[in-house]
Amino acid sequence: MADPSASLHARRAQWLRRAAAAIAISLTPVCASLPAQAQAGTDQVGSATGLPVPRYVSLKSDRVNLREGPSKDHRTAWVFQRAGLPVEVTAEFEQWRRIRDSEGAEGWVLNSLLSGRRTALVAPWRKGEIIPLFSKANAGSDQIANLQPGVLGSVRRCEGGWCRLSGEKFDGFVQQSALWGVYPNEKFE
Repeated sequence: MADPSASLHARRAQWLRRAAAAIAISLTPVCASLPAQAQAGTDQVGSATGLPVPRYVSLKSDRVNLREGPSKDHRTAWVFQRAGLPVEVTAEFEQWRRIRDSEGAEGWVLNSLLSGRRTALVAPWRKGEIIPLFSKANAGSDQIANLQPGVLGSVRRCEGGWCRLSGEKFDGFVQQSALWGVYPNEKFE
């Protein structure tokens, strides 16, 4: 007769190996602008979804626990309190996603708390500066607003180094390099 604790130990060992692999992937260094994987031209996909890793997503809820590991047994390191905040998925493990925010905080969240909706923060690294919003994807077009660093907006599309960004009381174009939540030269509609 098989020892039931042996199968439990085997399942735990398998889970630990997969968790260690997911954590090892998430600890790879990342450039501030473009992920090393994208620079090297390698296509990495998530083990749970088959979607590209890394990739940007946003938070669905006003309250999202950032955990130290991929389970509810792990300590909550931080609580995000801003729905729509862009985050970068850097690893996947079952229903958990390792994410990074614009300030570099990293941890694990449940996939159900993330949305594929693309959002971006306006130049959170440029404290005290004003970022112009234009009527067209051209610095020679009319400037229609001045955005403060940290303003959150929905990204409608990006092409040619410009992104259409909209939010409460604004809709226009901003240079892609002034956004956290899109990769340099990323194109999408």
